[in-house]
Amino acid sequence: MLWINFLHLYQPPAAPELVVREATEKSYDRILRLLEKNPRLRFTLNITGCLLARWPAIGRSDILNRLSVLARQKRIEITGTAAYHPILPLVDRHEVVRQIRENEAILAKYLDAPWARKGFFLPEMAYSPLIAKMVKKLGYRWLILDEIAQDGRLRKDFSGAISHDRQSGLDLILRSRVLSNTFVPKEIAARLDEKKPDEPETVLITGTDAELYGLRYLDQSRIMEKLCARPDLKTSLISAYLDRVGVSRSVCAPGPHSWQTTEKEYRRREPFNLWQDRKNSLHRLLWQLADLAYQAVEKNARDANYPYARGHIVRGLASCVFWWASGRDLNLFSPTAWNPDEIERGALEMIRAIRSLDNPRTRALKMAGERIYDRLISLIWRRHWQKYWRPERIKKFAAVLGREKNYSARPRL
Repeated sequence: MLWINFLHLYQPPAAPELVVREATEKSYDRILRLLEKNPRLRFTLNITGCLLARWPAIGRSDILNRLSVLARQKRIEITGTAAYHPILPLVDRHEVVRQIRENEAILAKYLDAPWARKGFFLPEMAYSPLIAKMVKKLGYRWLILDEIAQDGRLRKDFSGAISHDRQSGLDLILRSRVLSNTFVPKEIAARLDEKKPDEPETVLITGTDAELYGLRYLDQSRIMEKLCARPDLKTSLISAYLDRVGVSRSVCAPGPHSWQTTEKEYRRREPFNLWQDRKNSLHRLLWQLADLAYQAVEKNARDANYPYARGHIVRGLASCVFWWASGRDLNLFSPTAWNPDEIERGALEMIRAIRSLDNPRTRALKMAGERIYDRLISLIWRRHWQKYWRPERIKKFAAVLGREKNYSARPRL
């Protein structure tokens, strides 16, 4: 059995240090240990530039050194991406190029290993034909996408595939959503146990957040460690796999989608509702403030405080700000997508971008931004107390923890 395992390492650019440390100690350290202890293991990684830059700042430069060694040994490959994890189809095209190039610069600065433009990860696998063409123009060869890219459908028996995007000219590697939405090692181990000796080689393609391995799921039985040590498991880097199998005969023309887009949303051409739902008043206010702040910052590129304003707006545009405002229950090893603190933190970055500008002519923009910000903060907390605050969930979740000790996610109260 061949497992093509893609892991996405990301923490929000405005995340507190304790959050970054916890994810590093529980998940990223574990993944690196697995690779170091199992020389046959090959994983493809996406590491956002904003996370790479945080490790030295919190005293974890050792992570960069270990990644560099593994990359030089060709046991991992690292894809390109956008440095601060925005939903690329929803932001300005100039911002798309700027963040991709900034991410490349961060990789060159922090990793002591050769790197080339091969694979690219769209944050949240949020695809549009225009963005794919831009990625191709910047010199990349392939994208990893969700299986829904193939024809707008999801299948229970889909194990992964390769295809070719006739709109952009990029090769596509399509992950299995149903498999990726499990605790993957447990499922793969079960399939290996059931496999008969005379069966042809099966290829399984998964793409998950790296935080699944430790931060969201404790895996006290060490299923992942046992799986990675099995001699009947083969793994491969995505680029090496594409080189081996050659040009795909399958061609598709994906519509806009993400790795969480439903079939219904795909058909209705509402692929990014988790981040921009027209029916969600909180999303509408967030995007009003984001657009105002972005335009204010970019129109004042010569402002003395432009670097500070720029630093705030890229943090405010991170996808998680909008995701946490969706309120959707995704049942993916995590609680409902609602966190008023994360939304407020993102909104604060947006308004700080406007506040930072020194130009006296931005006074009207500042006042307009403050009005939106005030409405936004009021709505966040009214919605929280009225709809999402459930004190009784404490007892319920404690009971769940008593029965399912492997499950580590904590409720939003």
